[in-house]
Amino acid sequence: MAIELKDFDPAEYLDSAESQQALLEDAFETGDRAYILNAIGIVARARGMSALQKQTGLNRATLYAALSDEGNPTFETMLAVLEALGMKMAVKPLAA
Repeated sequence: MAIELKDFDPAEYLDSAESQQALLEDAFETGDRAYILNAIGIVARARGMSALQKQTGLNRATLYAALSDEGNPTFETMLAVLEALGMKMAVKPLAA
């Protein structure tokens, strides 16, 4: 008997601002570029890419490409996306 596997999309389960913020905080805490971009992309999909497109003025293809694991978004794009998600970047000292 074959096992049927279904695609898993974490965006379907991040249904609160708190869970989305927790994912982003965890991603930024690691400092891993790919993880950070992936986390922002997941939150963007959870909130709706159409809404994000309207708020940032960027088209969907640009958003998907910028927020992919291989993406290399500009600083301006990152600020626009985070602002549209109701978030901002912050600086804190490294732990000694």
